[in-house]
Amino acid sequence: MVAAEFSSGAFGSIEMRSFGLQVLHGRWFMVFASMLILSVAGATYMFALYSRDVKESLGYDQTTLNLLSFFKDLGGNVGIIAGLVNEVTAPWVVLLIGSVMNFFGYFMIWLAVTGRTSKPRVWQMCLYICIGANSQTFSNTGAVVSCVKNFPSSRGSVLGLLKGLVGLSGAIITQLYHAFYGGNSKALILLIAWLPAAVSVVFLPIIRLIKIVRQPNELRIFYNLLYITLGLAGFLMALIIMQHKLHFSRFCYIGGASVVLILLFLPIAVVIIEEFKLWKTKIKAVNEPIQLKVVAENPAPAELVPVATTQTQQKHKSCFQTVFKPPVRGEDYSILQALFSIDMLILFIATICGVGGTLTAIDNLGQIGNSLGYPTDSISTFISLVSIWNYLGRVTSGFSSEVLLKKYKFPRPLMLTLVLLLSCVGHLLIAFGVPNSLYFSSVIIGFCFGAQWPLIFAIISELFGLKYYATLINFGGAASPIGAYILNVKVAGNLYDAEAKKQLKALGKTRKAGQDLTCVGVECYKLAFVIIAAVALFGSLVSFILVIRTRKFYQSDIYKKFREEAEAAEADFARGVVGADTSSSSKAAQGPEADLDSKK
Repeated sequence: MVAAEFSSGAFGSIEMRSFGLQVLHGRWFMVFASMLILSVAGATYMFALYSRDVKESLGYDQTTLNLLSFFKDLGGNVGIIAGLVNEVTAPWVVLLIGSVMNFFGYFMIWLAVTGRTSKPRVWQMCLYICIGANSQTFSNTGAVVSCVKNFPSSRGSVLGLLKGLVGLSGAIITQLYHAFYGGNSKALILLIAWLPAAVSVVFLPIIRLIKIVRQPNELRIFYNLLYITLGLAGFLMALIIMQHKLHFSRFCYIGGASVVLILLFLPIAVVIIEEFKLWKTKIKAVNEPIQLKVVAENPAPAELVPVATTQTQQKHKSCFQTVFKPPVRGEDYSILQALFSIDMLILFIATICGVGGTLTAIDNLGQIGNSLGYPTDSISTFISLVSIWNYLGRVTSGFSSEVLLKKYKFPRPLMLTLVLLLSCVGHLLIAFGVPNSLYFSSVIIGFCFGAQWPLIFAIISELFGLKYYATLINFGGAASPIGAYILNVKVAGNLYDAEAKKQLKALGKTRKAGQDLTCVGVECYKLAFVIIAAVALFGSLVSFILVIRTRKFYQSDIYKKFREEAEAAEADFARGVVGADTSSSSKAAQGPEADLDSKK
């Protein structure tokens, strides 16, 4: 449609330039840029693919490897610094800092694993992986928070789509790694050092906050983007199955990666079509003769006085004086009011139990597969299955919770409770080591891990407002490494090493210094995942308390405020259009270019 309009000669070079600026500076192109950034931002979920290289090249036991995994989770989820930086700077600054951190952290790990530097101490490796993983919080904060604020009435769909791509990024990067480097697993670390950093730098000027103008078909556009990403996930699933059943040459891997890249860039077509519709509507509104007879009036100054006075009074109050006097749910809490609220405490505990357990399973998936005797290619399949179902969990919980909330007032905390109950099944399948059950547990664990994040982030935005959303979601994410440290390092790691030493002693052998410690059999992780399943069950009970506390809130119209703000912005835009001077016809032809100059 767009190509036909331009090829017909109906538009000149000025209009072409105007439309190009409309696309580049529009909300939908920012969504596309965010999708690309987050589609390569899931390096923390790929630890199981290169953890064996780290363990063997540096001579670590399982406890040390799990300690390294904990610092990865710590960096990947404690994004309070990223949130605070986002509160005082533009999103592009956040993305730039994240790019530098990502490259430095993973590049140093690659140098250590390949022997290009002297063997670093454990604390240095922990620092490197923490810095590299922490870059993910900067890319998440810069892209996700900006999109949620630009589309507040569709936050569930936004979170499901963007966080879903983070979950899918593991499978995406795996295909690109096979195409770029073949079977060199150590080169995977190098790829996740430079690729996410490069993509973020390319789109630095695009990610920003944009004034909201309501679109009646907004949700439909998100569904169109969702369908494309579902196609990408389906293709990756088929590709993984074929790679598992057939022998793929380097040429086949390159062909598969090329299709993945095409599907990644396909949403640009949706963006161009939607921006073209908006551009034509704007030009038509400007050139409508009847509208030029209307003169827009400035709002009465008296209307602004009470708001300004209230804001001034609030500024004079100390944040410590109001910390235990929060507003009603749904209004903008201060950071301290949110952190000291009972709702946040309940959500924090539920996140520790739920995300901590599923993250432990994902991080240990490689070692679980080895201990149960699965071949190496099957272990790679498990990682990809987790990545794809991680994506499906995110988009399912994000979009379905949005629909259920708007149509049936179904509360998001209740869906979180159900997801935690489902994760118990995956943990028990791992614990008892039923033959070939690791395929099913990978699907369940990946789905449940992914489904929790859009729900947690959407609940935080709905209960505590969007004013300090960047900081609050990163505080909520900080619960994940706490759960991972308790369940991964203290429970799974110690029990694995204890069983490995027991097996070594039964063989009459002793462990040499610097030798990796390996355990074989169901008993390696049995007790650990029985404990993790019990913890997830406890988390579901805690989450249900939040369901009871917020049931009246979710029965109300929680998005009314944002609809009114969007309508006010739309009215302001209309007044600005009809009040335009007739002598500025050249400016009208430039459309968004003129709008951009006025914003500057």
